[in-house]
Amino acid sequence: MKVSSEVLREQLGLIFRVWGMPAEFIEMTSRVMIDTDLHGIDSHGIGMLSVYNNWRKRGRIVFDAPITVVTDLHSLSLIDGGGGLGHPVGIQGMKIAITKAQETGLGMVSVRQSNHFGAAGYYARMALEHDLIGVAMTGTPGSAVVPTFGKKNMLGTNPIAFAAPTRRNPPFVLDMATSTIPIGKLAVAKRLGLPVKEGWALDEDGNPTTDPVVAREARKLTPLGGTRDLGSHKGYGLAAMVDILSSTLSGAGILCVTRDKGEEFNIGRVGHFFLALNPATIRGDDGFPDELDDLIDVLHATPPVKKDQPVLVAGDPEWEAFKIRSKNGIPVSRELAQEIKLVAEEADVEYLLKN
Repeated sequence: MKVSSEVLREQLGLIFRVWGMPAEFIEMTSRVMIDTDLHGIDSHGIGMLSVYNNWRKRGRIVFDAPITVVTDLHSLSLIDGGGGLGHPVGIQGMKIAITKAQETGLGMVSVRQSNHFGAAGYYARMALEHDLIGVAMTGTPGSAVVPTFGKKNMLGTNPIAFAAPTRRNPPFVLDMATSTIPIGKLAVAKRLGLPVKEGWALDEDGNPTTDPVVAREARKLTPLGGTRDLGSHKGYGLAAMVDILSSTLSGAGILCVTRDKGEEFNIGRVGHFFLALNPATIRGDDGFPDELDDLIDVLHATPPVKKDQPVLVAGDPEWEAFKIRSKNGIPVSRELAQEIKLVAEEADVEYLLKN
C-alpha cells in the first residue's frame, strides 16, 4: 500500500507517546524516520519500529533520556545521550556543530551513550540549509560485518554521510554503509520475499548466501567491496575509522571490544560523530556551490554505457524518490504493515494504516 507521510507520522506519535517519549523527542524522531522513508531509504525509517519495540521490551532504550552537554569548546563538543534513541541527540548534536561552524568556520560534535539514529544522511543534510558542508558517522548497536579474511562478525555497518551545498543542482549527498549493504536491507528483502545478491552476506559458517532469512540470522555482512580482490579491505578500514571517530573518540562502546573483555555491551552505548564546515570561511568567498555545480554538471554529462542509464551522482536516486513519494505516498509492504499493526496493538493505540 501507499501511505502518506502524515499518516505514518501520526502512527509513530501514538506509539511513541505510550512508550513514554517526550513530545519534543517524538517530533524529532518521527521527522527523521519519515524523511528517511520519503527519500527511499526503507531500511532505516518506519521499518525500524519493530526493532525499537524489541529493544524497548528488553529495557535497552530510555525514551525520556536526558541529553547532556559534557564538554563545550569553541569548535568542539561532547554530548551524552543518556541511553535514549539516537534521533533527538543526533539532531541536537548536528545543530550544535552547525552553530559552531557559523561562528568559527568549523564545528565538531562527538556523542556517547546513544542508540540507533536512523539514516546518517539526514544529519549531514541539516548543514545544507545553512550553506555548510555536513558530515555524520555512527557506530551501531551490534556487530554485523566480518573483517577481510575473517569469519566472525566484529564491526557494525558503520555508515558515513557527507553533504555539500549547490546552487543549480540538487545537493551532493553521499550516505553509505561501510558494508556491502546496510543490515536493514536484509529485512527489506525478507519482507518482499526476494533473495540478496551473491557476495553481500555470509551464513553462520562464513559461506556466501543469497537467502535473506539465513543472512539476517547470521548477521555476517561482507565489508564494502565484498572480497579482498574487489577491495573489501577498504570497506573494512573505513568501518574501523568510523568506530574510531564515533565510538573511541567519544568514549562510547564497541561490541567486539567489550565482548573480547568479557563485559556486557548495552545497546545504549552507541557513539556518533558530526561535523559542519563553512566553505566560505576557508575560501573567503561564496563560490563553493557554483564550482560544485560545475563538477556535478560534468559528471552528469559523462557518456553512459547504456543510453537508458545516465551517469548519476550521490544523492540523485534519493532526491527522485523524495519527489515521487511526497506526491504519491510511501510504499509499505504487507509484512511491514503487519509489523506496525502488531506494535500498535501491543501499545493499545489505533492502527492507522488501513486501505
